[in-house]
Amino acid sequence: MGNRYFQLAREAVERAEQMATNGHPDTQNQINVALNNLSAAFHQSTSAEKEQLTSYQEVIQELSHEASNKPF
Repeated sequence: MGNRYFQLAREAVERAEQMATNGHPDTQNQINVALNNLSAAFHQSTSAEKEQLTSYQEVIQELSHEASNKPF
């Protein structure tokens, strides 16, 4: 059985990426969900999972930066 928190974080990041790519209006909400899931997963993860979570966090930070720079 895998780390459920890690799986939820991965899925949330993937969903945020898809929403950002499609210009979905709720992208920022999904980014927030992903950040929360990443935080929860980090505390329950192995070293290898933490490395992957760090890369997911970088993706979310970039998406967040892009979302904050979009005009209204």
